[in-house]
Amino acid sequence: MPRSVPALPEGIDPAWLPPEAFRALGARRTLIRGSGPLVETVHGEVADACGRFGGEVVRGGGTVAPYDLVMEVTDADHLGDEGFTCGRAGSTTTVTASGQRGLLYGLFHVVRLGEEAFRGERPRAVHRPAVAPRMLDHWDNVDVHPVMGQVERGYAGGSLFWRDGRARGEVERVRAYGRLLAACGINAVAVNNVNVHATEARLLTDRLGDVAVLADALRPYGIRVHLSVTFAAPVVLGGLPTADPLDTAVRQWWARAVRGVYAAIPDFGGFVVKADSEGQPGPFTYGRSHADGANMLAAALAPHGGTVHWRAFVYDHRQDWRDRTTDRARAAYDHFAPLDGEFADNAVLQVKHGPMDFQVREPVSPVLGAMPRTRLAVEVQATQEYTGQQRHVCWLGPMWSEVLRFRPEGEDGPSVGELARGGLVAVSNAGDDPFWTGHPLAQANLYTVGRLAWEPDADPHRLLDEWIALTFPAAPERLVTGVRTLLRGSRRTYEKYTAPLGVGFMVQPGHHYGPSVDGYEYSPWGTYHFADRDGIGVDRSAATGTGYAAQYAEPWAARYESPGTCPDELLLFFHHVPYGHVLHSGTTVIQHIYDTHFEGVAEVEEARRVWASLADCVDPARHARVAERYEEQLRGAREWRDQVNSYFLRKSGVPDEHGRTVY
Repeated sequence: MPRSVPALPEGIDPAWLPPEAFRALGARRTLIRGSGPLVETVHGEVADACGRFGGEVVRGGGTVAPYDLVMEVTDADHLGDEGFTCGRAGSTTTVTASGQRGLLYGLFHVVRLGEEAFRGERPRAVHRPAVAPRMLDHWDNVDVHPVMGQVERGYAGGSLFWRDGRARGEVERVRAYGRLLAACGINAVAVNNVNVHATEARLLTDRLGDVAVLADALRPYGIRVHLSVTFAAPVVLGGLPTADPLDTAVRQWWARAVRGVYAAIPDFGGFVVKADSEGQPGPFTYGRSHADGANMLAAALAPHGGTVHWRAFVYDHRQDWRDRTTDRARAAYDHFAPLDGEFADNAVLQVKHGPMDFQVREPVSPVLGAMPRTRLAVEVQATQEYTGQQRHVCWLGPMWSEVLRFRPEGEDGPSVGELARGGLVAVSNAGDDPFWTGHPLAQANLYTVGRLAWEPDADPHRLLDEWIALTFPAAPERLVTGVRTLLRGSRRTYEKYTAPLGVGFMVQPGHHYGPSVDGYEYSPWGTYHFADRDGIGVDRSAATGTGYAAQYAEPWAARYESPGTCPDELLLFFHHVPYGHVLHSGTTVIQHIYDTHFEGVAEVEEARRVWASLADCVDPARHARVAERYEEQLRGAREWRDQVNSYFLRKSGVPDEHGRTVY
């Protein structure tokens, strides 16, 4: 029986799967061959589209020709479970897959193509994901945390899964979420926060039934559920005196717990672990390595086909700000690079894309090029903790693409996208907001991260155009051009009016929204800019600084070592330089700060004007929400401009050469 398409609750935005996006498919005659639950999902999607737009769907061995579209599961093993082919000959488009997931992804490929799927000849092309899994981490709390709320670093309302200590039980909304994720290539979701508190810890045991309900809702769209677990679970849940990963009783406890999970959720994906990080327990307590900890969990999961994602976000969060020899940026490499080759095959080391913490500009983490014998996953943040918190437009596709295309050994070596055999993981930006992501245009980040996970070397601008075409089907060219213009340059605009030249942070402590140039300057978090009367920046050179630059292979180590060769956009990340230092662009550091902050505000003013001009092309509710957010973005950008420019005028004593108002 075809599986019904999820029914969106009233008032919930369809995001990039509005009914109109299925018009081309739904107006055709389609034959579906194959069996299994995901084939039933495909059948349901096609039947729903045909019911709307007058087409016909035939199941099984239908022979009455012609068909506009044939979708079938065959024995083409070379495609894997998720790959598919798509081609068109004569008057028939054919999608072939060797697994049910492949047929599902082939369906959404046809939806993306729209009418193009049914025009002319199309050579048969193979489509398969570059990496697996392609995962979203939800930092959702079951209980409302007194500081972080229902969703830690969440800017899109509450959790889709939990509310006030209980499962929400809104299965149809979760099914609709899974459908959106499958359409962009996501195949795994971790349903709770990596900072595992007391209630969340119990999802592994007596609250496991709540997780099984989520797994049932997501499974029809090929998505496997993962859990974040506390390393101290044997103590917290099992009453053992220790969580030592080499202790036999501890290992037996984990093996029993995992058996219980797979009895309830046979296709369970695995665990996500934050250990020895920002107060979370870990193997260091027992004098063990992170490989010891990860491998213990990997051993428990291996008989069931599960994976442990072990986060590499380990650093000293009680740093003495007076100590310039300690460098948070070094920490992940120093802790993990010596362990290369020691992790089990089903252990994935999950590495943040930069060495600090999801800043709008960071160098690519050197860890991603330093562990060839370890399965690495790149971790990015779709939720906009440091990039405007979904109150500012900041499309991150170009930044993520830069990371995935970066070649740690130079232009002849492999890219990060090729090295990341453990996949791509993003911290989700979705919640129970009617627009899913708070800011309607932030949906583009969620879509793009899924598509880049499938195809890391894809042109992000092409993916943006896909999102626009799906979200605004049959839109006038004025709307398409306007939305494209607003999003393409938005990350650079945000960077212009916030922290300059890669120095990072300068945010309000705690919630991280809005400017506070010295907010973390004397804190224990290791996020400093070291501005004084003469200059700014962190000396991370090998010759005179922390030595971080030397963690890179050549040619990057040499390029980052000298201010003369370091890229402008990363200069203050790697070097402390005078305000009068001349950039490659020809301007001084101080004038660059003034210029970019005025430019950034002007660009937001123009973006607000462009969006206002599109009111007749956009649904009123969507237009009003975005317009409201642009007002806040402009207010915030002006505050950033005035605080940052005034701070550096007062520090340096150097005026803006154009005589603009600086306070």
